[in-house]
Amino acid sequence: MKRPRRTMLARVKAYLAQRRALGYQLRSEGGCLLRFARYADQCGQHGPPRTALMLRWARLTRRAHRPSWARRLQVLRRFARHCQGLEPRTQVPPRQVFGSVAPRPTPYLYSPPQIRELLRRARRLSGPGQAQTYVTLLGLLACTGLRISEALGLRPADVDLAGGLLCVRESKYHKVRWVPLHATTVNRLRAYLRFWRRRWPQAQHLFVGQDGRRPLTRGAAERTFARLRHGLAEPAAPRLHDLRQHAGSRVMPGRG
Repeated sequence: MKRPRRTMLARVKAYLAQRRALGYQLRSEGGCLLRFARYADQCGQHGPPRTALMLRWARLTRRAHRPSWARRLQVLRRFARHCQGLEPRTQVPPRQVFGSVAPRPTPYLYSPPQIRELLRRARRLSGPGQAQTYVTLLGLLACTGLRISEALGLRPADVDLAGGLLCVRESKYHKVRWVPLHATTVNRLRAYLRFWRRRWPQAQHLFVGQDGRRPLTRGAAERTFARLRHGLAEPAAPRLHDLRQHAGSRVMPGRG
């Protein structure tokens, strides 16, 4: 009986499951590989990964420049090296076909006046609970050093007001850690939790989207932050993630 052909999607899912079992989250890389796998299967690529197919897919990005292609190819090379250990006919593309991968952007360091201005702008947001949500979220990022993904994964039960601690469960490599909180941060979170219980008692997450049911998404937070920081630090384009670089004092930024 002829064995069914293994799809590229099956290969990618097995690879991601194995690496995630080791503690890697692979959010961006995983999405990239899944898109490649679907493309490969649609093209009728039934065997192991081939260099020509990987190079062709790497160039299908909207950002038609070589650093983006190189970044995609870097992800595919890791996957191909894994497949080669299981299927020797797998081809691994050369390292620098499209040149070097662009370096990570240098973090932007916000000054205390800039942080206070961001919070002032956040207080003027309209929409159900938007002002309270973003003042608390931005202040928390700035004084604790949390990653944005960690902050958005918080639940009300993760806040220990009595102990002045924050339990971060969605941490890197799936590790749980406790973050000590300054008294100013505890007071801000206490006020926010009172507001949260009054407005969203059935919600599961600490930071909630405008519909009041689903958690606030990173995309929505990034878009709102882009509006808040507009003109504040031009011509640079600081990211929401850069707020964690401010976390030296651990003090929740004041009203300013």
